Amino acid sequence: MSSFVGVFVSDQWLQGQFTQVELRGLKSKFTSMKNQNGKVTVGDLPSSMSKLKEFSDRYNVEEIKAGLGELFPDSSQEIDFEGFLRSYLDLQKRATAKLGTSKNSSSFLKATTTTLLHTVSESEKASYVAHINSYLRDDPFLKQFLPIDPSSNALFDLAKDGVLLCKLINVAVPGTIDDRAINKKRVLNPWERNENHTLCLNSAKAIGCTVVNIGNQDIIEGRPHLVLGLISQIIKIQLLADLNLRKTPQLLELVEDSNDITELMGLAPEKVLLKWMNFHLKKAGYKKTVSNFSSDLKDGEAYAYLLNVLAPEHCDPSTLDSKDPSERANLVLEHAEKMDCKRYLTPKDIVEGSTNLNLAFVAQIFHQRNGLSTDNKKFSFAEMMTDDDLISREERCFRLWINSLGIESYVNNLFEDVRNGWVLLEVLDKVSPGSVNWKQATKPPIKMPFRKVENCNQVVRIGRQLKLSLVNVAGNDFVQGNKKLILAFLWQLMRFNMLQLLKNLRSRFQGKEISDADILNWANKKVKSSGRRYQMESFK
Repeated sequence: MSSFVGVFVSDQWLQGQFTQVELRGLKSKFTSMKNQNGKVTVGDLPSSMSKLKEFSDRYNVEEIKAGLGELFPDSSQEIDFEGFLRSYLDLQKRATAKLGTSKNSSSFLKATTTTLLHTVSESEKASYVAHINSYLRDDPFLKQFLPIDPSSNALFDLAKDGVLLCKLINVAVPGTIDDRAINKKRVLNPWERNENHTLCLNSAKAIGCTVVNIGNQDIIEGRPHLVLGLISQIIKIQLLADLNLRKTPQLLELVEDSNDITELMGLAPEKVLLKWMNFHLKKAGYKKTVSNFSSDLKDGEAYAYLLNVLAPEHCDPSTLDSKDPSERANLVLEHAEKMDCKRYLTPKDIVEGSTNLNLAFVAQIFHQRNGLSTDNKKFSFAEMMTDDDLISREERCFRLWINSLGIESYVNNLFEDVRNGWVLLEVLDKVSPGSVNWKQATKPPIKMPFRKVENCNQVVRIGRQLKLSLVNVAGNDFVQGNKKLILAFLWQLMRFNMLQLLKNLRSRFQGKEISDADILNWANKKVKSSGRRYQMESFK
Protein backbone atom coordinates (compact mmCIF):
# COMPACT_ATOMS: atom_id res chain seq x y z
CA MET A 1 0.00 0.00 0.00
CA SER A 2 1.49 3.31 -1.08
CA SER A 3 1.54 6.20 1.38
CA PHE A 4 0.78 9.82 0.51
CA VAL A 5 3.75 12.11 0.86
CA GLY A 6 2.89 15.78 0.99
CA VAL A 7 0.60 18.27 2.73
CA PHE A 8 -2.85 16.71 3.21
CA VAL A 9 -5.99 18.86 3.27
CA SER A 10 -9.26 17.14 4.22
CA ASP A 11 -11.35 19.39 1.97
CA GLN A 12 -10.66 18.06 -1.54
CA TRP A 13 -11.87 21.24 -3.23
CA LEU A 14 -9.55 23.33 -1.08
CA GLN A 15 -6.60 21.03 -1.78
CA GLY A 16 -7.31 21.28 -5.51
CA GLN A 17 -6.74 25.04 -5.44
CA PHE A 18 -3.02 24.60 -4.76
CA THR A 19 -0.09 22.56 -6.00
CA GLN A 20 1.86 20.53 -3.43
CA VAL A 21 4.75 22.99 -3.77
CA GLU A 22 2.42 25.87 -2.87
CA LEU A 23 0.89 23.91 0.00
CA ARG A 24 4.30 23.14 1.49
CA GLY A 25 5.26 26.81 1.32
CA LEU A 26 2.02 27.95 2.92
CA LYS A 27 2.24 25.26 5.61
CA SER A 28 5.69 26.54 6.53
CA LYS A 29 4.40 30.13 6.71
CA PHE A 30 1.42 29.08 8.84
CA THR A 31 3.67 27.20 11.27
CA SER A 32 5.87 30.28 11.69
CA MET A 33 2.79 32.29 12.76
CA LYS A 34 2.07 30.11 15.82
CA ASN A 35 2.24 31.84 19.20
CA GLN A 36 3.83 30.55 22.41
CA ASN A 37 0.89 28.20 22.96
CA GLY A 38 1.42 26.65 19.54
CA LYS A 39 -1.81 28.16 18.22
CA VAL A 40 -2.83 30.75 15.63
CA THR A 41 -5.78 33.09 16.18
CA VAL A 42 -7.56 35.29 13.67
CA GLY A 43 -6.00 38.31 15.39
CA ASP A 44 -2.51 36.95 14.67
CA LEU A 45 -3.06 36.85 10.91
CA PRO A 46 -3.15 40.51 9.73
CA SER A 47 0.36 41.52 10.80
CA SER A 48 1.86 38.24 9.56
CA MET A 49 0.00 38.12 6.24
CA SER A 50 0.82 41.73 5.43
CA LYS A 51 4.49 40.70 5.35
CA LEU A 52 3.91 37.93 2.81
CA LYS A 53 5.34 38.76 -0.60
CA GLU A 54 1.98 38.01 -2.24
CA PHE A 55 0.19 40.75 -0.27
CA SER A 56 2.84 43.22 0.90
CA ASP A 57 2.41 45.53 -2.10
CA ARG A 58 -1.39 45.19 -2.29
CA TYR A 59 -2.65 45.44 1.29
CA ASN A 60 -1.81 47.14 4.56
CA VAL A 61 -2.56 45.59 7.98
CA GLU A 62 -5.89 47.41 8.38
CA GLU A 63 -7.18 46.24 4.98
CA ILE A 64 -6.29 42.63 5.79
CA LYS A 65 -7.93 42.95 9.22
CA ALA A 66 -11.12 44.28 7.60
CA GLY A 67 -11.16 41.47 5.03
CA LEU A 68 -10.63 38.77 7.64
CA GLY A 69 -13.32 40.34 9.83
CA GLU A 70 -15.93 39.44 7.22
CA LEU A 71 -14.90 35.77 7.39
CA PHE A 72 -14.13 35.54 11.12
CA PRO A 73 -15.94 38.19 13.25
CA ASP A 74 -14.25 36.97 16.46
CA SER A 75 -10.55 37.95 16.34
CA SER A 76 -9.75 35.67 19.31
CA GLN A 77 -11.02 32.61 17.45
CA GLU A 78 -8.40 29.90 16.92
CA ILE A 79 -7.77 29.13 13.26
CA ASP A 80 -6.42 25.91 11.76
CA PHE A 81 -4.39 25.43 8.58
CA GLU A 82 -7.47 24.98 6.39
CA GLY A 83 -8.97 28.18 7.78
CA PHE A 84 -5.70 29.93 6.96
CA LEU A 85 -5.89 28.61 3.39
CA ARG A 86 -9.45 29.93 3.01
CA SER A 87 -8.33 33.32 4.32
CA TYR A 88 -5.44 33.28 1.88
CA LEU A 89 -7.74 32.49 -1.04
CA ASP A 90 -10.16 35.23 -0.05
CA LEU A 91 -7.40 37.84 0.08
CA GLN A 92 -6.02 36.57 -3.21
CA LYS A 93 -9.45 36.88 -4.81
CA ARG A 94 -9.74 40.47 -3.61
CA ALA A 95 -6.25 41.24 -4.92
CA THR A 96 -7.18 39.83 -8.31
CA ALA A 97 -10.34 41.95 -8.41
CA LYS A 98 -8.33 45.08 -7.56
CA LEU A 99 -5.78 44.33 -10.23
CA GLY A 100 -8.15 43.09 -12.91
CA THR A 101 -9.33 46.47 -14.10
CA SER A 102 -5.90 48.08 -14.09
CA LYS A 103 -3.79 45.70 -16.11
CA ASN A 104 -4.87 43.78 -19.19
CA SER A 105 -1.76 44.37 -21.32
CA SER A 106 0.93 42.03 -22.65
CA SER A 107 2.66 41.37 -19.35
CA PHE A 108 -0.19 39.81 -17.37
CA LEU A 109 -2.15 36.60 -17.61
CA LYS A 110 -4.01 34.89 -14.78
CA ALA A 111 -3.96 31.12 -14.55
CA THR A 112 -7.59 29.99 -14.41
CA THR A 113 -6.68 26.63 -12.87
CA THR A 114 -5.53 28.12 -9.57
CA THR A 115 -6.61 30.95 -7.35
CA LEU A 116 -3.01 31.97 -6.79
CA LEU A 117 -1.73 34.79 -8.93
CA HIS A 118 0.93 34.02 -11.53
CA THR A 119 2.22 36.26 -14.28
CA VAL A 120 2.93 35.03 -17.78
CA SER A 121 4.53 37.23 -20.39
CA GLU A 122 2.33 37.46 -23.47
CA SER A 123 5.43 38.38 -25.51
CA GLU A 124 7.20 35.19 -24.42
CA LYS A 125 4.11 33.14 -25.15
CA ALA A 126 3.84 34.62 -28.65
CA SER A 127 7.54 33.97 -29.33
CA TYR A 128 7.39 30.35 -28.17
CA VAL A 129 4.22 29.76 -30.19
CA ALA A 130 6.00 31.09 -33.29
CA HIS A 131 8.93 28.77 -32.53
CA ILE A 132 6.63 25.75 -32.19
CA ASN A 133 4.72 26.64 -35.36
CA SER A 134 8.02 26.88 -37.24
CA TYR A 135 9.73 23.69 -36.02
CA LEU A 136 6.74 21.35 -35.70
CA ARG A 137 4.58 22.45 -38.63
CA ASP A 138 5.51 19.32 -40.65
CA ASP A 139 5.06 16.83 -37.81
CA PRO A 140 2.73 14.05 -39.06
CA PHE A 141 0.53 14.17 -35.96
CA LEU A 142 0.71 17.79 -34.79
CA LYS A 143 0.27 19.48 -38.18
CA GLN A 144 -3.51 19.03 -37.85
CA PHE A 145 -3.42 21.36 -34.81
CA LEU A 146 -0.90 23.89 -36.15
CA PRO A 147 -0.40 26.78 -36.53
CA ILE A 148 -1.33 27.80 -32.98
CA ASP A 149 -2.92 31.22 -32.50
CA PRO A 150 -0.53 33.21 -30.24
CA SER A 151 -3.33 35.51 -29.06
CA SER A 152 -5.32 32.61 -27.56
CA ASN A 153 -4.64 29.99 -24.89
CA ALA A 154 -4.61 27.18 -27.48
CA LEU A 155 -0.96 26.44 -26.62
CA PHE A 156 -1.87 25.35 -23.09
CA ASP A 157 -4.82 23.26 -24.29
CA LEU A 158 -2.65 21.51 -26.89
CA ALA A 159 0.02 20.76 -24.28
CA LYS A 160 -2.42 18.95 -21.98
CA ASP A 161 -2.00 15.47 -23.51
CA GLY A 162 1.82 15.67 -23.42
CA VAL A 163 2.38 14.98 -27.13
CA LEU A 164 3.45 18.53 -27.99
CA LEU A 165 5.96 18.65 -25.12
CA CYS A 166 7.45 15.25 -26.06
CA LYS A 167 7.83 16.35 -29.69
CA LEU A 168 9.42 19.64 -28.62
CA ILE A 169 11.96 17.78 -26.46
CA ASN A 170 12.96 15.72 -29.51
CA VAL A 171 13.44 18.91 -31.51
CA ALA A 172 15.70 20.29 -28.77
CA VAL A 173 17.73 17.08 -28.33
CA PRO A 174 17.02 14.67 -31.21
CA GLY A 175 16.62 11.04 -30.21
CA THR A 176 15.76 11.70 -26.56
CA ILE A 177 12.33 10.05 -26.87
CA ASP A 178 11.46 7.10 -29.10
CA ASP A 179 8.50 8.42 -31.09
CA ARG A 180 6.83 5.00 -30.83
CA ALA A 181 6.63 5.42 -27.04
CA ILE A 182 4.41 8.53 -27.34
CA ASN A 183 0.67 7.88 -27.21
CA LYS A 184 -0.70 9.79 -30.21
CA LYS A 185 -4.47 9.93 -30.63
CA ARG A 186 -6.98 12.74 -30.79
CA VAL A 187 -8.50 11.58 -27.50
CA LEU A 188 -6.33 9.80 -24.93
CA ASN A 189 -7.63 7.94 -21.90
CA PRO A 190 -6.24 9.01 -18.49
CA TRP A 191 -3.65 6.21 -18.41
CA GLU A 192 -2.27 7.00 -21.86
CA ARG A 193 -2.16 10.68 -21.00
CA ASN A 194 -0.36 9.95 -17.74
CA GLU A 195 2.22 7.85 -19.61
CA ASN A 196 2.92 10.80 -21.93
CA HIS A 197 3.31 13.19 -19.00
CA THR A 198 5.68 10.87 -17.14
CA LEU A 199 7.72 10.34 -20.31
CA CYS A 200 7.80 14.08 -20.96
CA LEU A 201 8.87 15.12 -17.44
CA ASN A 202 11.52 12.40 -17.11
CA SER A 203 12.94 13.28 -20.54
CA ALA A 204 12.88 17.00 -19.78
CA LYS A 205 14.79 16.32 -16.58
CA ALA A 206 17.31 14.21 -18.49
CA ILE A 207 18.13 16.94 -21.01
CA GLY A 208 18.65 19.48 -18.22
CA CYS A 209 15.28 21.10 -17.46
CA THR A 210 14.32 21.88 -13.88
CA VAL A 211 10.95 20.22 -13.24
CA VAL A 212 10.83 20.33 -9.43
CA ASN A 213 7.70 22.49 -9.34
CA ILE A 214 5.70 20.76 -12.07
CA GLY A 215 3.85 17.45 -12.02
CA ASN A 216 1.47 15.44 -14.19
CA GLN A 217 -1.59 17.24 -12.81
CA ASP A 218 -0.16 20.63 -13.73
CA ILE A 219 0.16 19.56 -17.37
CA ILE A 220 -3.31 17.95 -17.36
CA GLU A 221 -4.77 21.27 -16.16
CA GLY A 222 -2.59 23.24 -18.58
CA ARG A 223 -1.37 25.66 -15.90
CA PRO A 224 0.03 28.50 -18.04
CA HIS A 225 2.93 29.67 -15.87
CA LEU A 226 4.23 26.11 -15.38
CA VAL A 227 3.72 24.89 -18.95
CA LEU A 228 5.28 28.04 -20.39
CA GLY A 229 8.19 27.75 -17.97
CA LEU A 230 8.89 24.20 -19.15
CA ILE A 231 8.58 25.16 -22.82
CA SER A 232 10.95 28.07 -22.21
CA GLN A 233 13.60 25.72 -20.79
CA ILE A 234 13.25 23.22 -23.65
CA ILE A 235 13.59 25.92 -26.32
CA LYS A 236 16.57 27.43 -24.51
CA ILE A 237 18.33 24.05 -24.57
CA GLN A 238 17.65 23.77 -28.31
CA LEU A 239 18.94 27.24 -29.10
CA LEU A 240 22.13 26.76 -27.06
CA ALA A 241 22.88 23.23 -28.27
CA ASP A 242 25.68 24.27 -30.65
CA LEU A 243 27.54 26.48 -28.18
CA ASN A 244 30.33 24.02 -27.43
CA LEU A 245 33.65 23.14 -29.05
CA ARG A 246 32.51 19.78 -30.35
CA LYS A 247 29.60 21.21 -32.34
CA THR A 248 31.27 24.55 -33.19
CA PRO A 249 35.09 24.24 -33.17
CA GLN A 250 35.31 27.82 -34.51
CA LEU A 251 34.67 28.97 -30.94
CA LEU A 252 38.39 28.40 -30.33
CA GLU A 253 38.90 31.81 -31.92
CA LEU A 254 37.55 33.31 -28.69
CA VAL A 255 40.55 32.16 -26.62
CA GLU A 256 44.25 32.99 -26.53
CA ASP A 257 45.98 29.89 -25.11
CA SER A 258 45.40 26.33 -23.89
CA ASN A 259 44.50 27.47 -20.35
CA ASP A 260 41.71 29.61 -21.78
CA ILE A 261 40.53 26.62 -23.84
CA THR A 262 40.10 24.56 -20.68
CA GLU A 263 38.12 27.41 -19.13
CA LEU A 264 35.96 27.74 -22.26
CA MET A 265 35.12 24.03 -22.18
CA GLY A 266 33.80 24.39 -18.64
CA LEU A 267 31.53 27.38 -19.34
CA ALA A 268 27.76 27.03 -19.49
CA PRO A 269 26.32 27.64 -23.01
CA GLU A 270 24.83 31.05 -22.09
CA LYS A 271 28.23 32.16 -20.78
CA VAL A 272 29.85 31.05 -24.05
CA LEU A 273 27.21 33.09 -25.91
CA LEU A 274 28.08 36.18 -23.85
CA LYS A 275 31.80 35.57 -24.48
CA TRP A 276 31.13 35.32 -28.23
CA MET A 277 29.07 38.51 -28.18
CA ASN A 278 31.73 40.47 -26.28
CA PHE A 279 34.42 39.14 -28.65
CA HIS A 280 32.66 40.76 -31.61
CA LEU A 281 31.67 43.90 -29.70
CA LYS A 282 35.32 44.50 -28.82
CA LYS A 283 36.25 44.20 -32.51
CA ALA A 284 33.47 46.65 -33.38
CA GLY A 285 34.78 49.25 -30.92
CA TYR A 286 32.03 48.94 -28.32
CA LYS A 287 33.40 50.26 -25.01
CA LYS A 288 31.22 48.32 -22.55
CA THR A 289 31.10 44.64 -21.60
CA VAL A 290 27.78 42.80 -21.80
CA SER A 291 27.37 40.66 -18.69
CA ASN A 292 23.68 39.73 -18.94
CA PHE A 293 20.80 39.42 -21.40
CA SER A 294 18.66 42.04 -19.68
CA SER A 295 19.77 45.50 -18.51
CA ASP A 296 22.95 45.56 -20.62
CA LEU A 297 20.91 45.23 -23.82
CA LYS A 298 18.03 47.60 -23.01
CA ASP A 299 19.32 50.56 -25.03
CA GLY A 300 19.87 48.41 -28.15
CA GLU A 301 23.36 49.86 -28.64
CA ALA A 302 25.17 46.54 -28.17
CA TYR A 303 22.87 44.92 -30.74
CA ALA A 304 23.60 47.69 -33.24
CA TYR A 305 27.37 47.23 -32.90
CA LEU A 306 27.07 43.43 -33.07
CA LEU A 307 24.96 43.38 -36.23
CA ASN A 308 27.12 46.02 -37.91
CA VAL A 309 30.24 43.88 -37.49
CA LEU A 310 28.49 40.62 -38.46
CA ALA A 311 26.51 41.95 -41.42
CA PRO A 312 28.12 45.21 -42.59
CA GLU A 313 26.29 44.94 -45.91
CA HIS A 314 23.03 45.73 -44.09
CA CYS A 315 24.56 48.40 -41.83
CA ASP A 316 22.41 51.48 -41.22
CA PRO A 317 24.25 54.43 -39.57
CA SER A 318 20.95 55.80 -38.27
CA THR A 319 20.71 52.87 -35.83
CA LEU A 320 23.54 54.19 -33.67
CA ASP A 321 22.59 57.82 -34.27
CA SER A 322 19.09 57.31 -32.88
CA LYS A 323 18.56 58.72 -29.38
CA ASP A 324 15.29 56.88 -28.76
CA PRO A 325 15.87 53.29 -27.44
CA SER A 326 12.57 52.07 -28.93
CA GLU A 327 13.42 53.44 -32.36
CA ARG A 328 16.92 51.94 -32.18
CA ALA A 329 15.47 48.57 -31.11
CA ASN A 330 13.13 48.63 -34.10
CA LEU A 331 16.04 49.37 -36.48
CA VAL A 332 18.03 46.52 -34.89
CA LEU A 333 15.21 44.06 -35.59
CA GLU A 334 14.92 45.29 -39.18
CA HIS A 335 18.68 44.73 -39.59
CA ALA A 336 18.34 41.21 -38.15
CA GLU A 337 15.48 40.35 -40.49
CA LYS A 338 17.70 41.18 -43.46
CA MET A 339 20.04 38.47 -42.11
CA ASP A 340 17.08 36.02 -42.05
CA CYS A 341 17.02 35.89 -38.24
CA LYS A 342 13.74 34.76 -36.69
CA ARG A 343 11.94 37.45 -34.70
CA TYR A 344 11.87 36.17 -31.14
CA LEU A 345 11.07 39.55 -29.63
CA THR A 346 9.62 43.00 -30.22
CA PRO A 347 11.27 46.43 -29.77
CA LYS A 348 9.38 46.69 -26.47
CA ASP A 349 10.94 43.42 -25.23
CA ILE A 350 14.43 44.80 -25.89
CA VAL A 351 13.69 48.08 -24.11
CA GLU A 352 12.14 46.25 -21.14
CA GLY A 353 15.10 43.84 -20.95
CA SER A 354 13.33 40.49 -21.38
CA THR A 355 16.06 38.01 -20.42
CA ASN A 356 14.61 34.90 -22.06
CA LEU A 357 13.74 36.59 -25.34
CA ASN A 358 17.04 38.48 -25.57
CA LEU A 359 18.93 35.23 -25.02
CA ALA A 360 16.87 33.52 -27.73
CA PHE A 361 17.50 36.41 -30.12
CA VAL A 362 21.28 36.45 -29.56
CA ALA A 363 21.38 32.66 -29.99
CA GLN A 364 19.48 33.02 -33.27
CA ILE A 365 22.01 35.61 -34.48
CA PHE A 366 24.83 33.19 -33.55
CA HIS A 367 23.23 30.35 -35.53
CA GLN A 368 22.60 32.56 -38.54
CA ARG A 369 26.03 34.21 -38.68
CA ASN A 370 28.61 33.63 -35.95
CA GLY A 371 31.33 35.65 -37.71
CA LEU A 372 34.08 33.23 -36.65
CA SER A 373 36.89 32.08 -38.91
CA THR A 374 36.56 28.77 -40.74
CA ASP A 375 40.32 28.61 -41.28
CA ASN A 376 41.90 28.39 -37.87
CA LYS A 377 45.03 26.47 -36.89
CA LYS A 378 43.53 25.93 -33.45
CA PHE A 379 40.98 23.56 -34.95
CA SER A 380 43.50 20.74 -34.62
CA PHE A 381 42.98 20.98 -30.87
CA ALA A 382 39.22 20.57 -31.28
CA GLU A 383 39.80 17.56 -33.52
CA MET A 384 41.92 15.96 -30.78
CA MET A 385 38.94 16.22 -28.43
CA THR A 386 36.86 13.85 -30.56
CA ASP A 387 36.32 10.66 -28.56
CA ASP A 388 35.73 7.22 -29.93
CA ASP A 389 32.08 6.20 -30.30
CA LEU A 390 32.04 4.02 -27.18
CA ILE A 391 33.25 6.78 -24.85
CA SER A 392 30.85 9.27 -26.47
CA ARG A 393 27.89 6.94 -25.87
CA GLU A 394 28.89 6.30 -22.27
CA GLU A 395 29.52 10.00 -21.64
CA ARG A 396 26.04 10.84 -22.93
CA CYS A 397 24.45 8.04 -20.88
CA PHE A 398 26.02 9.17 -17.60
CA ARG A 399 25.46 12.86 -18.36
CA LEU A 400 21.74 12.26 -18.93
CA TRP A 401 21.55 10.13 -15.78
CA ILE A 402 23.21 12.81 -13.63
CA ASN A 403 20.97 15.54 -15.03
CA SER A 404 17.90 13.37 -14.36
CA LEU A 405 18.71 13.22 -10.63
CA GLY A 406 17.60 16.82 -10.12
CA ILE A 407 20.84 18.11 -8.61
CA GLU A 408 21.52 21.84 -8.51
CA SER A 409 24.32 21.75 -11.09
CA TYR A 410 23.74 20.97 -14.77
CA VAL A 411 26.33 18.86 -16.60
CA ASN A 412 27.18 20.10 -20.09
CA ASN A 413 30.51 18.31 -20.52
CA LEU A 414 30.85 15.25 -18.28
CA PHE A 415 34.63 14.95 -18.17
CA GLU A 416 35.18 18.67 -17.58
CA ASP A 417 32.30 19.30 -15.19
CA VAL A 418 33.21 16.54 -12.71
CA ARG A 419 36.87 17.54 -12.36
CA ASN A 420 36.32 19.86 -9.38
CA GLY A 421 34.47 17.12 -7.50
CA TRP A 422 31.42 19.24 -6.67
CA VAL A 423 29.05 17.56 -9.15
CA LEU A 424 30.13 14.11 -7.95
CA LEU A 425 29.44 15.15 -4.35
CA GLU A 426 25.95 16.32 -5.36
CA VAL A 427 25.33 12.97 -7.09
CA LEU A 428 26.56 11.03 -4.05
CA ASP A 429 24.26 13.06 -1.80
CA LYS A 430 21.33 12.10 -4.05
CA VAL A 431 22.04 8.37 -4.26
CA SER A 432 23.15 8.11 -0.62
CA PRO A 433 21.56 11.00 1.34
CA GLY A 434 23.65 12.29 4.22
CA SER A 435 26.88 10.69 3.02
CA VAL A 436 28.55 14.01 2.10
CA ASN A 437 30.19 16.27 4.67
CA TRP A 438 29.37 19.63 3.07
CA LYS A 439 31.46 21.53 5.61
CA GLN A 440 34.55 19.93 4.06
CA ALA A 441 33.44 20.64 0.47
CA THR A 442 34.24 23.70 -1.64
CA LYS A 443 31.61 25.05 -4.02
CA PRO A 444 32.61 26.33 -7.50
CA PRO A 445 34.09 28.52 -8.76
CA ILE A 446 37.24 26.96 -7.28
CA LYS A 447 40.51 28.76 -7.98
CA MET A 448 42.84 26.77 -5.72
CA PRO A 449 43.71 23.34 -7.24
CA PHE A 450 44.10 21.67 -3.85
CA ARG A 451 40.44 22.48 -3.06
CA LYS A 452 39.41 20.44 -6.10
CA VAL A 453 41.59 17.57 -4.87
CA GLU A 454 39.92 17.81 -1.43
CA ASN A 455 36.48 17.52 -3.03
CA CYS A 456 37.55 14.54 -5.14
CA ASN A 457 39.25 12.85 -2.19
CA GLN A 458 35.96 13.00 -0.32
CA VAL A 459 34.25 11.50 -3.40
CA VAL A 460 36.67 8.55 -3.36
CA ARG A 461 36.28 8.14 0.41
CA ILE A 462 32.48 7.99 0.18
CA GLY A 463 32.72 5.64 -2.81
CA ARG A 464 34.72 3.19 -0.72
CA GLN A 465 32.18 3.47 2.11
CA LEU A 466 29.52 2.44 -0.42
CA LYS A 467 31.65 -0.63 -1.28
CA LEU A 468 32.52 0.59 -4.79
CA SER A 469 35.67 -0.88 -6.32
CA LEU A 470 38.21 1.96 -6.26
CA VAL A 471 41.55 0.15 -6.09
CA ASN A 472 44.48 2.50 -6.79
CA VAL A 473 42.06 5.38 -7.49
CA ALA A 474 42.81 8.78 -5.92
CA GLY A 475 40.96 12.08 -5.99
CA ASN A 476 43.64 13.57 -8.20
CA ASP A 477 42.70 11.10 -10.98
CA PHE A 478 39.33 12.84 -11.25
CA VAL A 479 40.94 16.30 -11.11
CA GLN A 480 43.23 15.27 -13.99
CA GLY A 481 40.18 14.18 -16.02
CA ASN A 482 41.06 10.48 -16.36
CA LYS A 483 38.18 9.41 -18.60
CA LYS A 484 38.36 5.66 -17.99
CA LEU A 485 38.36 6.06 -14.21
CA ILE A 486 35.56 8.64 -14.31
CA LEU A 487 33.40 6.33 -16.45
CA ALA A 488 34.19 3.31 -14.26
CA PHE A 489 33.27 5.22 -11.10
CA LEU A 490 30.01 6.54 -12.57
CA TRP A 491 29.03 3.09 -13.86
CA GLN A 492 29.40 1.67 -10.35
CA LEU A 493 27.53 4.63 -8.85
CA MET A 494 24.63 4.28 -11.29
CA ARG A 495 24.48 0.53 -10.59
CA PHE A 496 24.43 1.27 -6.85
CA ASN A 497 21.54 3.69 -7.43
CA MET A 498 19.57 1.09 -9.41
CA LEU A 499 20.16 -1.57 -6.74
CA GLN A 500 18.89 0.83 -4.06
CA LEU A 501 15.77 1.38 -6.13
CA LEU A 502 15.19 -2.35 -6.45
CA LYS A 503 15.71 -2.85 -2.72
CA ASN A 504 13.02 -0.24 -2.06
CA LEU A 505 10.66 -2.28 -4.24
CA ARG A 506 11.19 -5.46 -2.21
CA SER A 507 8.05 -4.75 -0.17
CA ARG A 508 6.00 -5.57 -3.27
CA PHE A 509 7.73 -8.94 -3.49
CA GLN A 510 7.10 -9.89 0.17
CA GLY A 511 10.69 -9.02 1.11
CA LYS A 512 12.19 -11.34 -1.51
CA GLU A 513 15.34 -10.23 -3.33
CA ILE A 514 14.53 -9.08 -6.87
CA SER A 515 16.44 -11.13 -9.44
CA ASP A 516 17.17 -10.63 -13.13
CA ALA A 517 14.46 -13.21 -13.82
CA ASP A 518 11.88 -11.11 -11.92
CA ILE A 519 12.77 -8.03 -13.95
CA LEU A 520 12.65 -9.96 -17.26
CA ASN A 521 9.32 -11.50 -16.30
CA TRP A 522 7.87 -8.07 -15.46
CA ALA A 523 9.16 -6.57 -18.75
CA ASN A 524 7.79 -9.45 -20.86
CA LYS A 525 4.38 -9.14 -19.21
CA LYS A 526 4.33 -5.43 -20.03
CA VAL A 527 5.20 -6.16 -23.67
CA LYS A 528 2.58 -8.90 -23.88
CA SER A 529 -0.12 -6.65 -22.39
CA SER A 530 0.50 -4.13 -25.18
CA GLY A 531 -0.38 -6.78 -27.77
CA ARG A 532 3.18 -7.52 -28.91
CA ARG A 533 4.67 -11.01 -29.20
CA TYR A 534 8.32 -10.13 -28.61
CA GLN A 535 9.99 -11.66 -25.57
CA MET A 536 13.38 -11.04 -23.92
CA GLU A 537 15.37 -14.09 -22.89
CA SER A 538 18.19 -12.29 -21.05
CA PHE A 539 20.00 -8.96 -20.68
CA LYS A 540 22.98 -10.13 -22.77
